[in-house]
Amino acid sequence: MSELELTLAFQIKVSKLPEPIREHRFNNARQWRFDFAWPLLKIAAECEGGTWSGGRHTRGSGFAKDAEKYNMAALDGWKVLRFTSVEIEDGRAVALIEEALREAA
Repeated sequence: MSELELTLAFQIKVSKLPEPIREHRFNNARQWRFDFAWPLLKIAAECEGGTWSGGRHTRGSGFAKDAEKYNMAALDGWKVLRFTSVEIEDGRAVALIEEALREAA
């Protein structure tokens, strides 16, 4: 579990939001997983690390694989929220998750 994921997990707990499933597999054929998921609501949250340092999510192959994953999730009815380190650290991520969960309930 990355530092970003630990931070977001802590924020979700402190905010008393429903507990997500960690590393939820949403596509058995491809074995894709979400960092955080609320499967009954089809809401997922992804921590996109390395956005400012040229990490996997921003390089060609990694970006292309992420695009395929998120497009397939959308076709399956998932709402995927993607967050950078800045959004997680300043609290915007947990606020958006809270809003999405409230709207879906």
